[in-house]
Amino acid sequence: MALPFDQHEGDIWMDGSFVPWKDAKLHVLSHGLHYASAVFEGERAYGGEIFECEAHTDRLFASADAMGMIIPYSKEAINAAKRETLARMGLTDAYLRPIAWRGSEMMGVSAQQNTIHMAIACWAWPSYFDPAAREKGIRLDISEWRRPDPRTIPCHAKAAGLYMICTLSKHKAESKGYADALMFDWRGHIAEATGANVFFVKDGALHTPTPDCFLDGITRRTVIRLARERGIEVNQRTIMPEEMESFEECFLTGTAAEVTPVGEIGPYRFVPGEITRTLIDAYAKAVQPPHVALREVA
Repeated sequence: MALPFDQHEGDIWMDGSFVPWKDAKLHVLSHGLHYASAVFEGERAYGGEIFECEAHTDRLFASADAMGMIIPYSKEAINAAKRETLARMGLTDAYLRPIAWRGSEMMGVSAQQNTIHMAIACWAWPSYFDPAAREKGIRLDISEWRRPDPRTIPCHAKAAGLYMICTLSKHKAESKGYADALMFDWRGHIAEATGANVFFVKDGALHTPTPDCFLDGITRRTVIRLARERGIEVNQRTIMPEEMESFEECFLTGTAAEVTPVGEIGPYRFVPGEITRTLIDAYAKAVQPPHVALREVA
């Protein structure tokens, strides 16, 4: 059994200073635990440098703003703390988890007076999916849960509460022998996997859902840029489930997933091909330092 995350060794940056890993605790009556008033990021370091460090911090602050939270540190201070955490843990290739949450001054739906806390943890995390399964493409179930109407949630925030249905979807998929699940949106359009964006290939072009009700991933934007630099057409559009019958390749993108081939989604089958392999290789090179700053994607 893997070591529980509260039992790791090392230090965690918490509220402006480092504390021993096992002492990085919060009270059971913290608002973030009861009402999901927390925002976070998932980041990877390669060769001792955090990929798109500033872009992730920008998104963390945008998520906090969407949740009515003011992070009590500057972006520059957070970026410096992330880099110091990575160095303090003695890691070069690692995963980082910055998180901000409301504390325990008020307990109820309203939490106007609650302190905003902030922590950054870092650990080694080689691969999100089984490396052997990645070779031929992972298998996805189709979730019964759907990404909600953006009028009902702050859909572009990376906020803790938005992942509840992702956990339910992934648990059910894993219980059936799948690695993950594909989620539709409230309209029945293809949306994303439980923690990654999805791309399809047809006739040499990429097709990916328009992120109008789910997170426009930083890895997603990077892969779109890499594809266009290589002359691969990218179509961001509404994709209906029945279109999966005609797609040739499929892959997921995300900080944890990186670029992961998909071989199966429910009754639909795909074969990892030239475009998928090209973008896997391109992304692997792009994340190695020195990093090229993410350019604006039209």
